[in-house]
Amino acid sequence: MFSKRIGIDLGTANTLVYVAGEGIVLNEPTVVTVTAEENRVVAVGKEAKEMLGRTPGNIVAQRPLKDGVIADYTITEAMLSYFIDKACGRSRFFKPEVMVCIPSGVTQVERRAVLDATMSAGAKIAYLIEEPLAAAIGARVPIAQAAGHMIVDIGGGSTDAAVISLGGIVVHSSVRVAGNKVDEAIATYIKKKFNLMVGERTSEDIKIHLANALDGADSNPPSHKASEGQRKLEIRGRDSISGLPRTIEITETQISEAIKPVLMDMISAVKGVLEQTPPELAADIIDKGVVMSGGTSLLHNFDRLMTQTTGVPCHVAEDALLCVVRGTGVALENIELYKRSISKK
Repeated sequence: MFSKRIGIDLGTANTLVYVAGEGIVLNEPTVVTVTAEENRVVAVGKEAKEMLGRTPGNIVAQRPLKDGVIADYTITEAMLSYFIDKACGRSRFFKPEVMVCIPSGVTQVERRAVLDATMSAGAKIAYLIEEPLAAAIGARVPIAQAAGHMIVDIGGGSTDAAVISLGGIVVHSSVRVAGNKVDEAIATYIKKKFNLMVGERTSEDIKIHLANALDGADSNPPSHKASEGQRKLEIRGRDSISGLPRTIEITETQISEAIKPVLMDMISAVKGVLEQTPPELAADIIDKGVVMSGGTSLLHNFDRLMTQTTGVPCHVAEDALLCVVRGTGVALENIELYKRSISKK
């Protein structure tokens, strides 16, 4: 085998790259900056993310994926090419085999776009694997058994819930509500309540530091104590009335209130899958619980909120952020085992 085999978890927020035999070699934000006139790529990944919301008029920083699918084909192709070059080295004699993850609910056109972009970026063969399946493999769920396992992968652009048995997906649902919608909900809430406009990076920082899926009162039973020991954060933004910069203090309870409707949308996708699950598999899931993976599943107390709402025990997988890319790598190294679940070009 002269050509390298590469697994790519092409996420809306982050892209992770796995090289067979080496493990995870790259973990970078899915952001690209391009020049406005020629559409020439200036920076990709971490460097480009630093520029979000801070670029001059002739440079545009953007996310080429929206809600888990390709929004800008040309820029996605340039980004994939950059990641493949970085993983293989520029001077390569043999084109690599590349496997890319996609959400379970994508259309044929969206699948085609990912395959074509991967081939144009320099792949010899392009494979596609569905995210819930890759996440289950990466979370070390024994999917080949004749038993029901439920996995919920919550990333930046989409929430994918699936019941897996005998190595295949039995029931699945994919909603385009995930981490990015949580960021938007926080920015909208701050604008409504405080007349303060904050950028994408600020709302993401607030989510990381303050977001709690359960209200203060639910997470620490005596509510009066909760309000005393609440986490707070000072944030800066632009006043939407005066137009001048301003600083405010925001609390954990306020952020919980802002993100609750978005979290309930994600949970309703999980409920939808549970409602369609055959009874035998539903019995297995109650026994084993639901495995949560993806960056947004790490939100404080999200597993507890999901357990309370669905009545099924939920737990976050170990290394939730890396489950999908690790599963992609395992599937790539054992293509014969998983060939029923993979489409290729």
